[in-house]
Amino acid sequence: MAVAFVVLAATVAALCRDPARQAVMLAVLGLGLSVLFAVLQAPDVALSQLAVGTALTPLLILLTVRKVTRRPTSGGDDGDGKDQSR
Repeated sequence: MAVAFVVLAATVAALCRDPARQAVMLAVLGLGLSVLFAVLQAPDVALSQLAVGTALTPLLILLTVRKVTRRPTSGGDDGDGKDQSR
């Protein structure tokens, strides 16, 4: 049952086109993998997967997507240090 869930979650994560949805599916995949590792009696690997694969990696991906897709402000400054208002 856990293996089928991991395969399904990995397939859905690979087929998503939106990076934010991919990050969420990666978190779900990490949760499934940590349950699978616990079932296979590897609690140390399960805890590592829970921390890194379920929390840290998707969080970093979401923060990166947010930073990349952020729109410039309407203040006239495009970030190059030059004032465009003159």
